[in-house]
Order: sequence, then structure tokens, then C-alpha cells
Amino acid sequence: MEPLAREALTEWKRILAYWEKYAPDYERGGFHGRVNYDNKPVVDAARSVILTSRILWTFSSAYRYFHRRKYLVLADRAYHYLYNHFRDVQNGGVYWSVTATGAPLDTRKQLYAQAFAIYGISEYYAASKFQPALDFAKELFQVVDKHGYDEEFGGYFESFGTKWEAVDDLILSKMPWNKSQNTHLHLIEAFTNLYRVWPDVVLKQRVGHLLDMFLEKLIDSDTHRLRLFFDQRWSPQAQTISYGHNIEASWLLWETAEVLHDPSRTELVKQKCIKVATAACTGLGADGALHYEFDPATNHLNQERSWWVLAEQMVGFYNAYQLTKETHYKEKAEKSWTFIKKYFIDSQRGEWYGSVTPELTSIKGDKINFWKCPYHNSRACYEMVRRLSEK
Repeated sequence: MEPLAREALTEWKRILAYWEKYAPDYERGGFHGRVNYDNKPVVDAARSVILTSRILWTFSSAYRYFHRRKYLVLADRAYHYLYNHFRDVQNGGVYWSVTATGAPLDTRKQLYAQAFAIYGISEYYAASKFQPALDFAKELFQVVDKHGYDEEFGGYFESFGTKWEAVDDLILSKMPWNKSQNTHLHLIEAFTNLYRVWPDVVLKQRVGHLLDMFLEKLIDSDTHRLRLFFDQRWSPQAQTISYGHNIEASWLLWETAEVLHDPSRTELVKQKCIKVATAACTGLGADGALHYEFDPATNHLNQERSWWVLAEQMVGFYNAYQLTKETHYKEKAEKSWTFIKKYFIDSQRGEWYGSVTPELTSIKGDKINFWKCPYHNSRACYEMVRRLSEK
């Protein structure tokens, strides 16, 4: 292995060890909804389906790579908690959140949340071959497609109420911005992972459709940046640039193209992904880390550095290097790792800091919470190990 791969492998194991030690709640089942900077659980914290699904994906993928039984045990724990506490038996889909004791809390149907449940469950099936898990993933896909797919204008709507009725509060967006790149990015990520284990004809059509929506609607043909919000007819709403989502999309969309094996799309997607990665470079600071976002309307640049953005940029830039063989992308990936090691990895308490200020001060926030999870950083480590080992 190259040095970066060896270091990423070591860090991957550290991340897994942290979550194995501090995340499980052995009194009430599942995993703590929040663990503070000092690694102390906040016992009454609500639990999100996002966190649970990402834990499920993390330990399922770890088991597939390392074949260590303890990782499968933790994946089992996440799956059964998700199934028993987040699944809406009456209406279909999964809840947004439950209480610390596992009772339904926010029961709305956010497609972003459904996507992560599908992503985690499909990975769990790939690891465990537990047939009921695949059945559950199929069930979620079908209910999402039934209620969320826009037959008239394409793509998927953002959010629904408990019984899949229309709502005004979309959680991650607002009316009439009822379609977003964030939800579509994670839907295509989830559907692609499900297609790996269930090559269904309708699912394949939807994955291809989502890929086309990115090429035609979500990525600006002039700037090669993702537009963030839309109305039903795909009219863009707001011009904010999210550097992290751009670089994340640049490799996830290529992953989808590879899984589909569709020659008619492959070269087009490849060239578009390279352009998206190139456009993301404009958000890099001199230290090699992407800023968080830029709003052209106010000319405000948010220079905060986020753990998930740094994780995604390392993979995204290395993916661009693999597609182009241009060494400056490889150097950007390596510089990303250098920044991560210096500012994000907490060598004393474990895990990563969530954010770093523009003055390069690490923020001592929660190690685990509604959004802070092991998915971005563990996946980045895995991707670098895999890509550098296979080169």
C-alpha cells in the first residue's frame, strides 16, 4: 500500500473502534442519539433515521471488507433497531426521528431519510444476505417511487406528511422549493446501491432517470455546478454554491454510471463529472480545504471547513485524478488528507471534529448527534484504501 492508503486504513479502524465503544446504548437498545465532546451520552437525545441508517451502512461495509464478526453484530443491531422503531407499518416508509426510548417522534416522510434507509439496508443485505432486509429495502423503494416520483416533470418530490400527504414544512427546504439536489443526490446513491443487490428493471429505469436529471436539470450547463433548489417544473430557486455537494456528486455520479454499464451514458457522465470536480476547485482555500458555501446574491463566502466536506473532497479529487490522470487532482486529494490529519482527527478523544473555523481552530462539538455520523469519514477512508490498492 501507498502511505496514504496505509494511513487511511488505520484511521478507518480508529473510526470503527470509536463507534463500537461509544455509540451503542445497551440499556435501551440501538445507538445513542447524541454523544458530546467528552464522549458522554446525552441519554434523552432524540434519534434520527439518518444517524441509524448511516451506522448501518458503516458497519455493514466494514464487515464486507474486514470479515470481522463484531462489525456484523453492530450492523445487525442497527438494522433491527431501524426495522422495529423507525418503520411505519401502517403507512409505509420510515420516520424522521424517534425518542430516546424508541417511540415515534417526527413521523413525516422525508425522501432524504428514505434514501439513507435504503442505502444502509441494501448494504446490510450485501453483507448479511438476510432476505428480510432486502424485502424491506424493496418495500421502501416501492413506497418512495409510488408517492415521490413526479410523473409529469420527472425527479422526486422533497417531503410528505405521515400518511404521504402534501405538507408545507419540508424540513430541508421550503415551499415552493419542493425538489432539491441534496435529496436527489442521496436518492441516486441509494438506488444505485440497491441495484447492485437487486437488478430490478423498474429500479434500473429510475437510476438512469435520476442520472439524466443530474445531467439535464441539476447541473448548470454553463458553470458545471449543482443547482440546489427547484420548484416542481425544475425552475432553479437560489444560487448558493455548495462546494461539498459538488465534489461529492462528482464521484457518486461516476459510480452510478459504472454500476449501470450503459455505454450511451458512460462517456457523457465521465466528462460531466470531471467538469463538476474542476468547478469545485474554485472553492479551495490556500490550505487545500474547501470552503463550505458561497452565496452570489449576498457575495458571502462561508469559510467554515466541515468534516464531511473534507472527507468527500479527498475522494472526489482522487476520482478526478483516476478519470483524467492529471496529477494536480491527486495532489489536491493528498492535501485534503493532510488537512484532515492536522485539523479534524481528534487523536485524544477519538473520531473527528465536526468543523474548523476560518481561523483554523477545531470546534469541540458533539462527536455523535442527529447528523454527525460515521458515514462520510469511514467511507472516505474505505474509498482511498480501495482506490489506491487497486491502481
